[in-house]
Order: sequence, then C-alpha cells, then structure tokens
Amino acid sequence: MIRVSGVRVPVDADDDEVLGIVAGRLHVAPGHLRNLRVVRRSVDARRRGPLALVLSVDVDVRNPGAALASAAGDPDVQPTPESRYSPPVPGGLALAARPVIVGMGPAGLFAGLLLARLGYRPILLERGDPVEARVQAVARFWGTGDLDPDSNVQFGEGGAGTFSDGKLTTRIRDPRCALVTRELVRAGAPEEVAWSWHPHVGTDRLRAVLRTLRSTLLDLGAEIRFRAPVTDLVLEGGRITGVEVGGGERIPCGAAILAIGHSARDTFEMLVRRGLALTPKAFAVGVRIEHLQSDVDRAQHRDLAGHPRLGPASYQLAWQAPSGRGAYTFCMCPGGTVVAACSEPGHVVTNGMSLHARNGLNANSALVVTVGPQDFLDGSPLAGVEFQRRHERLAFEAGGGVHVAPAQTLGDFLAGRPSTAFGRVQPSFSRGVRPCDLSSCLPGAVTATLRDALPFLDRRMAGFAQPDAVLTGVETRTSSPVRMPRDESCESPIAGLFPAGEGAGHAGGIVSAAVDGLRAAETIVARWAPIEVGRGWD
Repeated sequence: MIRVSGVRVPVDADDDEVLGIVAGRLHVAPGHLRNLRVVRRSVDARRRGPLALVLSVDVDVRNPGAALASAAGDPDVQPTPESRYSPPVPGGLALAARPVIVGMGPAGLFAGLLLARLGYRPILLERGDPVEARVQAVARFWGTGDLDPDSNVQFGEGGAGTFSDGKLTTRIRDPRCALVTRELVRAGAPEEVAWSWHPHVGTDRLRAVLRTLRSTLLDLGAEIRFRAPVTDLVLEGGRITGVEVGGGERIPCGAAILAIGHSARDTFEMLVRRGLALTPKAFAVGVRIEHLQSDVDRAQHRDLAGHPRLGPASYQLAWQAPSGRGAYTFCMCPGGTVVAACSEPGHVVTNGMSLHARNGLNANSALVVTVGPQDFLDGSPLAGVEFQRRHERLAFEAGGGVHVAPAQTLGDFLAGRPSTAFGRVQPSFSRGVRPCDLSSCLPGAVTATLRDALPFLDRRMAGFAQPDAVLTGVETRTSSPVRMPRDESCESPIAGLFPAGEGAGHAGGIVSAAVDGLRAAETIVARWAPIEVGRGWD
C-alpha cells in the first residue's frame, strides 16, 4: 500500500471526492485505487480560507511502482510503513521467580500484556480497586468528600487516565504507538482512535476497555492482585529479589517493573530510603480554565460550528515570557467537567474529564506554568512533591476545608480582586467551588505569569480571556515531580528493577506511558527465558 499524507479535502467531501483528490496526488485514474483507509484526520482551522479536513490515507494502487515514481519528490507520498509489532527474541537466562509489575496504569498494563502473551506469567500488583469498585469510591468522594487514599482518581485500575478524557495524543514517534492504539481498539475503544488527530476514548468507554484488558491478562496466565500496595523492596547484593506488600507479605520476583504513576508519593519516599537516587524535575502548576463549549466551537470552527464531522472544538495554546517562563494549555477536555483529583486528605487537586460523547456544556483545560527545582524550597529529591503538597493544602484551605475547590472568574483574576459570583460560565467542579482570590493558593510566579499570558493567549484564540471564564485551582499533577535513574535498557541501578511510565519521570500521557512499559518489558524478554510456552503476539 501507499501512504499519502497532507490530503486536504472540504469538510463536506464525500468518498468519491476524497478518492479523486488522492488519485490526483498519485497521478492515476480513480479507478486504479482500492481499499482506501484513513489513518489520520485533523481539522485545518487556520484563519485564512475555509475550514478543511487534512487526511493521511493508505491506499492500494494497481501499479504502485509507477505511482510512486510519478510522485517522486513529494515527501508526503511514501510506501506504507510496516506496522506489525515484533517483540524481541526471548533470552536464555532462567528467571528466579515470576516477574512482578507494580501499578496497573498504561505502563503496567501494556508491560503485563507483552509478558503474559510470551509466557512469563507476570504478577500485577495494584494498590487501588478494580475499575468497578474504583468508580464507586470516586463517586462517593465527589458526593460526600469521603476520600479513600488508595482508590481514587489517581490510584486504581487504569491509573490516573481512567478519570480523564482518555486522550491518546502523543508527540513521540515510535512504532509501538500503533500497537497501543490497535490493542485498545481490540479491547473496545472506538475505532477512530486509530486515525483521529486528537484521539480520545472517553472515561466512560475506557472503563469497559480496562475490564477487557483485565480478562485478557488473566486468560494469558497473569495474576492480578488489587489492594496490594508495595511498601518495600527486598534486595540482595544490589539486586531486587522480591517486593513487600501491605507492610508484611513478601512476594519473590525475578525482575520488577515499577509503573507506579506520578502521584505515588509514599512509594517515592520508600525508594529514597532504599537508596535510589531520585532527582526533582520540572512540572507545571496552574488552574483549570472553563468556557462554554459553544463559544470555543465558534472561535475555532467559525461558520461551521456544530458541524457533525467536526465535533466539539479543542485548542492548544502557549506563550513564553521574555524571562523564559511560559504558560500553556494542557489536557483540553471538550464538553467535559472539572473533577476533584486529590489522593491525600486535606488537599485539593483539579483535573479534567470528558465522556466519549463530549457533550457537556463547558470546555475545560489546564492552564499552567512550568516550575522547576529553582522554585522549590530545597534541593532534596522530593522537593517537588512538597511544593505540590504546599499549594494543594492552600487550595484546600481557600475552598473552606471540605475538598471544595477555590475558583475565580478570569476578569476578577486579571483585576486582582476576589470573586463573589459567576456569570454565563458556571463551574463544573465535581465537589463544588468557593469564590475567592486564587492568588492565595498559587505560587506567586505562576499568578504573575498567567496574568501576563492571558491577553496574548486571547489573541491566539478569540474569547479565551473573556471575563466570565472560570478558573478553578489548583492543577498540580501535570507530570511526575521526580525522575528515577535508569539506563538505556530501562534498568535502574538496582539490578532487575525497571522504572517505567509517568511515575518514573520518563513518559507523559497514556500512549507514551504504555510505550515505556513495553520497552521495559522488552528488556526482560530479551534477557530471560519464558516460564512457559506463550501464545505469541499476533
């Protein structure tokens, strides 16, 4: 097949029109093409000219050699890249015990899938609940404020991404990305995640996907244990030989993948005690900003706002100050809600979430500013964690001390006055909000940078800085505040221990975390022999 990228077509183009445009790019008659498949679709909403769809397509051509020759010099016409995944050949060393995977977010799940399919019979340990019970625990917290520190928006089957938009967008270029989306579709994710420019599953659909992945793992011989927090490592001669669960039980392991997520603060503390040289890293802090989704649609899609082929509009904005500190939007949730996402009592944390339909009244996005070790109180390995905690506690106090969030209209935020009421845009935060002055709980540099950035961001998207937009604080869990040391094979200085995913500080987002988990599992495969004959990776 041939892949043709950058195919610009009208929003209302039918199949025949698309076929004709692709045929023109290849200098062949439309009848010479068959099996055209869209592999990527985006919306070109630039201000000049009408809106258009931009496609990448794979297509069978009657004489592919001639078509490629006629399109020579066009970098957007190439043979379709091979997308079949080939895991490494298993090594010959014998595993002393089954491999253990700590955490069942994307990194842990995909590491588990690879090892289970190849016969390694991994043991997956998750501190939280299976997704069914986890949904109940989160609903209880959102309704009553009764927080379960081990099963919440951050912890439990699926990781933090379970209560999000389920975005699969990634900037990494890795052939494993196609494998991840293919496996998610096989498990029940919408088929369009394989080709959409901004693919998302939606938190409602993602829960069913997780149940299917769990069943697949069990069928392949994996063992899964929930409510099994890892509280210590068992080390012998600089090598991991087991993990301690729940402060007592010891589970032997021949290798362990540490896929704990970006909020496992107690595990970070344990690793520091065990001598692993964690380092503080930069992350971002700010607020959730909400607009009416209809306003975002009009700003981005203009006269075609509401068109069924376009769906709810999204945006991605950034600005950098002359000083070098910048502000940007992150994890935009069209038609979504702002949710309570703390994992410790006495803290307030925000995040965004959308259902697959994205049909809520508001759009929300993180609006954040990068902070780094230069902003933290000290140079300790966990200085970033304490920085997060400090501002989450301040947000808890500003919200009245019951996990209600502090919020402010954008107009009041720019004017430096506390809010007392809200206008057209009503806050959607799942625990409710308290009008206030957000500068009381944000770092001073973050407040100043956001105030400087908002007028410039408004020029990038008209109406972004409208006075009745709502800001809800605080957004602190944008990425891991630490980085765990490891080599090119993903192995830490503790032999046999493989930090992976967001919590390790080496990935960000569902797809990149899953890819990182696969890379760690591949090292185990390449080094050690399977415990039993596996089914292989089809």
